[in-house]
Amino acid sequence: MVGMTGKKTPPATEADRQEEAPGREEAPPLPRRFGLTANGYGSLSRQFPSTPRGARLARRTVVRQLGYWGFGPMTDASCSVALVVAELAANAVCHGRLRGRNFHVRVDYEGPAGRFRIEVSDAVLGRTPEHPALPPEDQESGRGLFLVECLATRWGWEPRNPIGKIVWAEVAAGPPAGGS
Repeated sequence: MVGMTGKKTPPATEADRQEEAPGREEAPPLPRRFGLTANGYGSLSRQFPSTPRGARLARRTVVRQLGYWGFGPMTDASCSVALVVAELAANAVCHGRLRGRNFHVRVDYEGPAGRFRIEVSDAVLGRTPEHPALPPEDQESGRGLFLVECLATRWGWEPRNPIGKIVWAEVAAGPPAGGS
């Protein structure tokens, strides 16, 4: 280890730590993660590039954060939220893409209310989501908002200030594993 003086110093031993705090055992440092608050709330907010890779990264980031909150990747809540994020992010990339602009994902867990609120913002207001309807069976796309409607208790969209729109959905969820 290199100290502030630029000289190499040996790592502290257990005996050195005991001298610093006699009778007190220190826990190992935890990795920096953003967990749930004491009253059961959590929030993730991040921007991603408006590309298919950015949409995949958004889904993976949300699944990882849900794991930190106690919702494993194979739980119903995690799978539902991941699918909603994937569909809304894909729509932001396909229909809300504006050169040089990212899309934004926000996921809030409201433990006392037992729900996740998912918001995906893009820079285009002109193309707003319509009421979902199933496309013909031979069509390969067009089912994303139908899936969102099936998984969400409520969903909608609103204009975003100064430009663009926010498409949001709420997904019901119980407490995380090991939670109260």
